[in-house]
Amino acid sequence: MTVRLIAVAGESLVDIVHDGATREIPGGSPANVALGLARLGTPVEFATWLGDDAHGLRIADHLQASGVRLVPGVFGATRTSVAIVRLAQDGQPTYEFGIEWDLPEVQQTPRWLHVGSIGAFLQPGASKVLALVRRTAAAAGTVSFDPNIRPALLGDAAGVRAWFEQLAASANVVKLSDEDAAWLYPGFSTDAVLDRLLEVGVELAVITTGAAGSVLATALERVPVPSERVDVVDTVGAGDTYMATLIWQLRSHGAALGSIDGSALAELGRVSARAAAITVSRRGADLPTADDLLSVAGEDSG
Repeated sequence: MTVRLIAVAGESLVDIVHDGATREIPGGSPANVALGLARLGTPVEFATWLGDDAHGLRIADHLQASGVRLVPGVFGATRTSVAIVRLAQDGQPTYEFGIEWDLPEVQQTPRWLHVGSIGAFLQPGASKVLALVRRTAAAAGTVSFDPNIRPALLGDAAGVRAWFEQLAASANVVKLSDEDAAWLYPGFSTDAVLDRLLEVGVELAVITTGAAGSVLATALERVPVPSERVDVVDTVGAGDTYMATLIWQLRSHGAALGSIDGSALAELGRVSARAAAITVSRRGADLPTADDLLSVAGEDSG
């Protein structure tokens, strides 16, 4: 089987984590998704925006060590973006950001494109992301989108929701966390948010709810999937792991996304939850490999 190249477009940054000590960890939601895909054995190209500085070189080395290919022109920023991360006792993070974002040119139209997070909303790069999404959709490519909402960097919720829905209208797969859903659609139930995503044209809509699991929905099926039980060390990167693992499974799925049956949706959710559980059991956004997933699956069946 020929594995198709996947392109990811979005920000990279260094997480400066304060949890009793201070650690600097390469991160950023799209960067984590690209890393996760590469660790799962999927060829992936990453369009991001780095400074030619110590942080930028560290991010590049971190990604390339796992097999991520950076597009030409990524070192165009005046400085590499950072996020100050403070972890509560339960492992939940809060963030403060110093972001510079633009999108280098992506010359070839991807067969599969993943976008999301700050890069999908912060100008000037966000307009280029939207154009790339529409270009990919127009060429019959597949688009996945995880908004990974960061309210501190965004403006009026109504305006952000309109921009979000422009992107979602050209996407095949959209994943929201329950926090994303509550911010974008205050007062909406999980089912109502899923209904809205399907209404704007999404084929497969997913809402993750942390320890409560996730719900995967198409126009024909709606399947709740429990989370995996695990001792939580650090939740950073959990949603990105779920997203990367979902794409990894879908990229070779034979059926059209909107016609995936309930049992297949449940399996997609279970494997993605298993991968996220591995990440939260580790310190930092240390996403699993395919061997890690197979090892955990073997333990569960043993």
